[in-house]
Amino acid sequence: MSKILFFNPRAASTKPRIPNSILAVAAAVEGRYAWNLVDGNLETDPATKIFDLLATGAYRYFAVTVMPGPQLRQAIPISKAVREKFPHIRIIWGGYFASNQWKTCLDSDFVDVIVYGPGDKCFPALIDAWEQGITDWSSIPNLIFKQDGKAIKTRKDELYDQDSLPQIPYTKLDAFYPLKRYLGKTYLGTKTIAYHSSFGCPFTCSFCAVVPIYNARWKGKSAELIYRDIVWLKEQHGGNAIEFHDNNFFVSEKRTVEFSKLIQKENMIWWGEGRIDTLDKYKDESLALMRAAGCKMIFFGAETGNDEVLKKMDKGGTQTGAQILKFAERLRKFDIIPEYSFVLGTPADTPEQVMKQIDEDMAFIRKVKAVNPDTEIIIYVYSPVPTEGSEMYQKVLDSGFRFPEKLEDWISPAWEKFDLRKNPLTPWLTAEMVDKIRNFETVLNGYYPTVSDIRLTPLQRKLMKNVSALRYKTSMYGWPIEIKAMQKFWKYRQPEVEGF
Repeated sequence: MSKILFFNPRAASTKPRIPNSILAVAAAVEGRYAWNLVDGNLETDPATKIFDLLATGAYRYFAVTVMPGPQLRQAIPISKAVREKFPHIRIIWGGYFASNQWKTCLDSDFVDVIVYGPGDKCFPALIDAWEQGITDWSSIPNLIFKQDGKAIKTRKDELYDQDSLPQIPYTKLDAFYPLKRYLGKTYLGTKTIAYHSSFGCPFTCSFCAVVPIYNARWKGKSAELIYRDIVWLKEQHGGNAIEFHDNNFFVSEKRTVEFSKLIQKENMIWWGEGRIDTLDKYKDESLALMRAAGCKMIFFGAETGNDEVLKKMDKGGTQTGAQILKFAERLRKFDIIPEYSFVLGTPADTPEQVMKQIDEDMAFIRKVKAVNPDTEIIIYVYSPVPTEGSEMYQKVLDSGFRFPEKLEDWISPAWEKFDLRKNPLTPWLTAEMVDKIRNFETVLNGYYPTVSDIRLTPLQRKLMKNVSALRYKTSMYGWPIEIKAMQKFWKYRQPEVEGF
């Protein structure tokens, strides 16, 4: 029986994370097909290891998970080389990048099939079909492929009951790479577990890469199953903190409360992502229990303080600028740090309107810091996501913006920065606008250094705050060379790029 080689390309974070997406798919084929894993985050030369394994002749399938940004640096050239060196190998891509940029991937001629959403059932079905010589895959859900030169998208499967899926094969992972290497030191703890407890999100934000894949659907594991997994990782490998990498961990207050009650006695610090308008509906008792159970910080997409722009972003129709401010103040009572991300530089009819919105968003961020100085601020520059039917994405297309048509172009420095939402190649943003956003971010991070940078000493924090004080208090953001020099010298950590 042919073997499967999974590849997890190197990501932006300097700390390896448990590759949950690959392990979930591997769990689905466990016992039916032999498989191996190469993790680009833990290999100095993953390409050579991959080529050596494929050269044994035991493998017929090469499956790659691909997020936008840094993972493309390895995913693209290595996949291309696999096609050239081993033309008989079937190459399957999955992940947000492949799902959203599927046409470019398939046009490359070195990606055979894309898993478009959860691969728990479609991936083993696809391998079965290949093994049996079946060439018609139209009945297999969640796939995109070419047939007679035409792209075929199969039906979307319903999201699966997460408790019914096979357990993540942590023991098998430990045989490839010691699991302790994935439990890194972060702001949350000395051995932080990366865990995925749900799939999807029930909302339709127009700039989010999740929306086209899950179509406003969400399914989560039960609190009991999450707890059992976490406790096993704690007892067997010393895990003492958790990063929940769900797109939206806090959809269900009932599940969150149940998990908090279970995990409370384990004395573990944890973090997750949620919606402001969802958690603002939580009872005070629930928020207090979460904090008592170790919830220290929650990431939220605040996006902007402008209600009209929030509507264009399809933020569910319930999130407002006033609510963003009020909720930051509310969380302060419970000692839970809100981590607010803002998206600056959204498209508008004129350059003047774009600049005006940037100025308003910067002023709003200052208001957030005024009501709760502990609020962590993450700043992104707006990058489009191909979302059909979105008013904002249509405005993007009308501006003349187009994604690269050639897959290799995505690993150019400019497009990598686009993927990280740091310097997008959008026609409505001028260099002056991007510089203004970046300079404001530099001063803001100087005056309020992120708590998640555990390398900064109290003295360094104090010095950076003092140097930035005049600029922040007088709103003089231009050319903050002295702050940039300090941040570069001390290797200031940006959580939006590197994680915790």
